[in-house]
Amino acid sequence: MAEHLPPLSTDLARENEELRYQLQEAEELISAIRSGSVDALAVQGTDGPRIYTLQGADQVYRTLIEQMSEGALLLSQDSMILYCNASLARLLDCALEELMGGFFNDFVPADFRAYWDALLVAGWAGKSKGELPLQTQAGVLVPFSLSMNVLEFNEAPALAVIVTNLSAQREIKAIRAQVAEQNEVIDRKNEELKRQEAARLIMEQAAAEANRMLEGIPQIAWTANVEGKNTYLNRRWFDFIGKPIQSGLDEGFETRLHPDDAGLARARWQHCLRTGEAFEIEYRFRDGADNYRWMLGRALPSYNDQGAIMQWIGTFTDIHEHKLALERIDQAQRQLHENNDQLTRANVDLDNFIYTASHDLKAPISNIEGLLQALLVEIPSGASDSQQADQVQPIMAMMQDSVERFKRTIEHLTEVTKLQKEQVQPLELVELEPIIEDVRLDLEPLLREAEGLLEVNVANCPAVSFAEKNLRSVIYNLLSNAIKYRSPERAPHVRLQCREEDGYAVLTVQDNCLGINLANNEKRLFGMFQRLHDHVDGSGIGLYMVKKMVENVGGKIEVESEVGVGSTFTVYFKR
Repeated sequence: MAEHLPPLSTDLARENEELRYQLQEAEELISAIRSGSVDALAVQGTDGPRIYTLQGADQVYRTLIEQMSEGALLLSQDSMILYCNASLARLLDCALEELMGGFFNDFVPADFRAYWDALLVAGWAGKSKGELPLQTQAGVLVPFSLSMNVLEFNEAPALAVIVTNLSAQREIKAIRAQVAEQNEVIDRKNEELKRQEAARLIMEQAAAEANRMLEGIPQIAWTANVEGKNTYLNRRWFDFIGKPIQSGLDEGFETRLHPDDAGLARARWQHCLRTGEAFEIEYRFRDGADNYRWMLGRALPSYNDQGAIMQWIGTFTDIHEHKLALERIDQAQRQLHENNDQLTRANVDLDNFIYTASHDLKAPISNIEGLLQALLVEIPSGASDSQQADQVQPIMAMMQDSVERFKRTIEHLTEVTKLQKEQVQPLELVELEPIIEDVRLDLEPLLREAEGLLEVNVANCPAVSFAEKNLRSVIYNLLSNAIKYRSPERAPHVRLQCREEDGYAVLTVQDNCLGINLANNEKRLFGMFQRLHDHVDGSGIGLYMVKKMVENVGGKIEVESEVGVGSTFTVYFKR
């Protein structure tokens, strides 16, 4: 049976080389005919050699060129195709008439232009050979061999080029098909033996390559067979346990697991061995100093070409410090949660205290006010006692004023407590213009007394989502402050405008009042019971409540001010 087997790959290579040599001889023969180096041809026939002279050789030569399977063409100095045969048109998947008069450079890929130019230079200088791909008209790249020589064409030099397709030829393909068919019979007989040998070699190569790579990584690396038995541990493991390397293995691998983690780790590993799932778990290993450290264990199966698991490759990554950090963060979060709970309870207690205190203080203050009124009635009003009355009346007036301020402070504390408890009142779409007009009417006496001017331009302002009562309080505080803290050198002039900006309705209140030194007082400006000007009556609670009400519904308030010039408050209402 071996006598009928086709040649093997070495025989194919040798036969291919012989075909190439015969092709080269044919090319050289054609070149010799073109250049006139021969004047006759000897052709071996069935009855012996026959001699053909070159009388009338033009027709024979043309017939030879047209019948040859290789492409043939003549190029001018600028690479124009002066002539080509039909074979070249077939090789380039192009019509013959399209090639004639065209440029051969158009079929050379851009990446090979420099190499093609070098071949041309050598060809025009004498002879030249080379290999490069050509791009067919369909855009396919095909490898070709080119042989070039200079000859006379119509009394002018032309470059003759023979183009040979180097892709797999029919004869070689047929031979290879026969070889494959015969080898298939042989392969079927030895398939199992070859599979086992290939698997063994692959496993050995893979193991050697894996071991080489695993020695270079910073993690502890290991391998295991399909049964899960450890087959390799890199030196990082032995550095971790503080022992010398023992042929890559360590008998105490599993014995170093923390007792609390061993059961879960073993169950997870067996599950992955059965299913082929990726192995990942956090557990603790005992190091050389008998301290347990947290490791992140991971392993993936390695498959062969048939899709079967050959081995498992895994790593241990030291995450001990990370675990400790997470524990500290978790402890801090629990502490923060406890602190927040305590702070919330303290705020609730404080709110209750303020509410209770303000409520309980109203009765004593009312009693003091009543006693003051009774005392005023009892003060003698006769002429003999006028001097005494003149001394007592101012004192009584100051006491009454103190009582009034005390009452206002209690009212403000009550309002703050309500605001803290309510947080967000039911919202509604409120038009600014009616609210501003209502506030203007309330402030009309104060504005008239100060001879001030209020300009309002909010006609095009959209409705804002706000509690109507709170919106009135915001506008009232801003406008009343602009009038109360006016400069003694000029009449108050207040401009109130509105615009839309990035999802906000923006309300600006600009005045020419005393102004504020924001460098030192911006935080105090919106603080509770903080006052920057003491010559005007007030409790220092208004701007605090304005800021609180605006921020409670997702808005914000900003201020710009210059001492002696004025201030601009900008309120952003969330649409």
